[in-house]
Amino acid sequence: MQTSTREVDDVIIVDLSGRLTLGEGNVTLQNAIRDLALKGNRKILLNLADINYIDSSGIGTLVTSYTTIRNRGGELKLVNLSKRAHDLLHIAKLHTLFDIKDDEDAAVKSFR
Repeated sequence: MQTSTREVDDVIIVDLSGRLTLGEGNVTLQNAIRDLALKGNRKILLNLADINYIDSSGIGTLVTSYTTIRNRGGELKLVNLSKRAHDLLHIAKLHTLFDIKDDEDAAVKSFR
């Protein structure tokens, strides 16, 4: 998995691509979130548009990322989830934990 970050208004958007699975994908995301948290970023939007596969371990990493940012007084939201990611969040009953948006502009505006 690969990550890249960009800033829109005062929201940090983390573009994820590849596979969010047990192993390297999880570590990559955890490191990116930890670095953003340590730099004081409090508004994080994870863009999952280019995630082509996610497993239960990847969902666990999303929860860990959410907790990391919330514990520092921030917000973490998700945008552009695949049907599989939506389904996994519903099965795990985690869809109520995350603020999930279908549109990046709406997601950025929702932080205001």
